[in-house]
Amino acid sequence: MFKGIYVQKQLGTRRGRQKVVQAIGTSLVLMTFSGVVSAQGAAPQMLAAQPATISPPAAADPAPLTLSQAIAQALESNPEVAAATRQVQASEGQVLQGQARPNPELAYSLEDTRSQTRSQSWQINLPIERGGKRDARTKAAQKAREQAQAELEEVKATLRANVVAAYFEALAARERLALAQDSVSLAKATTGNVSNRVAAGKVSPVEETKAKVAEAGVRVELAQAVSEERNAQTRLAALLGKAPASPLVLDGKAPSAPAVPAAQDLQALVSSSPTLVRARLEVDRRRALTAVEQSKTVPDVTVSLGVKRSNETQRNMALLGVSVPLPVFDRNQGNLLEALRLEDKARDELQAATLRVHSEIAQAREKAISVAAEIQALELEVLPGAKSAYDAAIVGFENGKFNFLEVLDAQRTYLAAKSQYLKAVAEAHRAAADMARLLGNSFPTGQSTPLN
Repeated sequence: MFKGIYVQKQLGTRRGRQKVVQAIGTSLVLMTFSGVVSAQGAAPQMLAAQPATISPPAAADPAPLTLSQAIAQALESNPEVAAATRQVQASEGQVLQGQARPNPELAYSLEDTRSQTRSQSWQINLPIERGGKRDARTKAAQKAREQAQAELEEVKATLRANVVAAYFEALAARERLALAQDSVSLAKATTGNVSNRVAAGKVSPVEETKAKVAEAGVRVELAQAVSEERNAQTRLAALLGKAPASPLVLDGKAPSAPAVPAAQDLQALVSSSPTLVRARLEVDRRRALTAVEQSKTVPDVTVSLGVKRSNETQRNMALLGVSVPLPVFDRNQGNLLEALRLEDKARDELQAATLRVHSEIAQAREKAISVAAEIQALELEVLPGAKSAYDAAIVGFENGKFNFLEVLDAQRTYLAAKSQYLKAVAEAHRAAADMARLLGNSFPTGQSTPLN
């Protein structure tokens, strides 16, 4: 009787109804479990007849992707590298074709259709190239092959730099996401603290409204951080030649900014820039093509050897002949002029590329110096000061010495400084990757090691 009265009283409130439902559910679970146990004791043969169910092993977590592994995967599966490799393979055909000699020609002629006076001739015409045409053609094809190889190295250098930049951007995005999650936790805890103080009558309910608004703003920033992290993952996966089916697990955290190399060390490596190497090879190729056009001004000789059969005399007669074209109207002067002008153009492009590479390297180094100074200021002054001010504001707010606006302002300052620091680190690695791309040098941008 008393138990029934207790149940009726509990049903009168919402929490009481929940407790009663939980109690009923627990009783049903215990009854079901006891029934299963009794069934096991009563019919062990039936249980033995059932096949044993083996749960599948838990899937192992994927191994973290290091920077070197990411670069290797990109170089192996990136379609742009594959296309440039195909171009190198195609240039082998140009070299093979350039080494080929002209084919001989088989000729047949018939004189007089009457059988008594008919004459038939069989003749082989062999062209002989003069003026070094074959050597010039082969050299031009070899220069084209070297240029295709230089373009492949340039594509690899660009891809390597893009992978390095995307890798560290993904790391920074992951750190910003973790920072946003911590910010939501802090904002939630702060809102709870303000709610308790409002319930105790220590602060105005307006403070609780401000706290909830601030928490909502932080949640919006968390959503933006999630989107940025996904975009960074998608960019990195695209460079690796993979579909973004699952998030990539990256190794480690976003490291500090790499050291800025000295200007003289950079200038010493300018000659190895893939852009300049390709431009110099273009000059050499154009010079070889000019030699090809110059060799065409020398006429070739065609030697003929054959036999003639005359039905009237019933004799075979040998045929010997030599033919030489006369360069009276066409001396290949137009093609030669075009080749000379294109050679001059290639020299001008080489000079322009040299100036551009020097300028871009100087700009990338200046950007790296600026970002390094920003990171140093954030590490030594801004971040410690903002963190100390935020901790002091929290303690002061709990003791009633500061209002919530001061706490909110200190929190925003600290989070903004931390986010700025992560973005600056990513920019520093991007500047280092740009220098590596311009120089074609795969120096480790993830370490604080200068170029040498």
